[in-house]
Amino acid sequence: MTAPHPIRVLVVDDHAVVRRGVVAYLEALEDVEVAAEAGDGQEALDQLARAAAHAELPDVVLMDLQMPGMDGVTATGEVLRRFPQLKVVILTSFGETERVHAALESGASGYLLKDAGPAEVDAALRAAVRDEVFLDAAVTRRLTQEMRAPRTGLGALTSREKEVLVLVAEGRSNKDIARHLVISERTARTHVSHLLTKMGLTSRTQAALLAVKEGLVQPR
Repeated sequence: MTAPHPIRVLVVDDHAVVRRGVVAYLEALEDVEVAAEAGDGQEALDQLARAAAHAELPDVVLMDLQMPGMDGVTATGEVLRRFPQLKVVILTSFGETERVHAALESGASGYLLKDAGPAEVDAALRAAVRDEVFLDAAVTRRLTQEMRAPRTGLGALTSREKEVLVLVAEGRSNKDIARHLVISERTARTHVSHLLTKMGLTSRTQAALLAVKEGLVQPR
């Protein structure tokens, strides 16, 4: 009887110390092999392109969300567009439901917080290769609470969306917002769209007036 094929993982995180910790964590798991590491979304895409050229693509990409340049949500969508046979599992410090929704909408097969235990990481990787979705228990609780008691008004916005609302009220463009928050312009545009929808607004001008009314910014 032949040994099972190990799950090969590409680890993507912009903090070298964190990345090395994750690698050590994975190497301690049975039947899991670290195929490569990358420091941001673009480097991950470059690594995957080289691996594909040699028919050595990993099975799963373990992706951080908050990274300079190409953030994790954008990178997830791009990875799956170019290499649809791969699976992406998010491993991040951020558990806001808006980030979870954005990651899943981009095609992620799992969402883990960085305080997840070895059993959860192992389960998420194995679920991904089985084409299943695995969510961190804490994230699942937040999503369930959101469904049971949807928030209204400014309370419906995530902390990041409130930041974006303030920047919109200051007259910043999506490009300016992206630069200020160190996210991609696409992600900035998504945040603006989500906050407008949540607040029932149709324009950036209405958003700016709301921010003034709520005392988030001073009238100009």
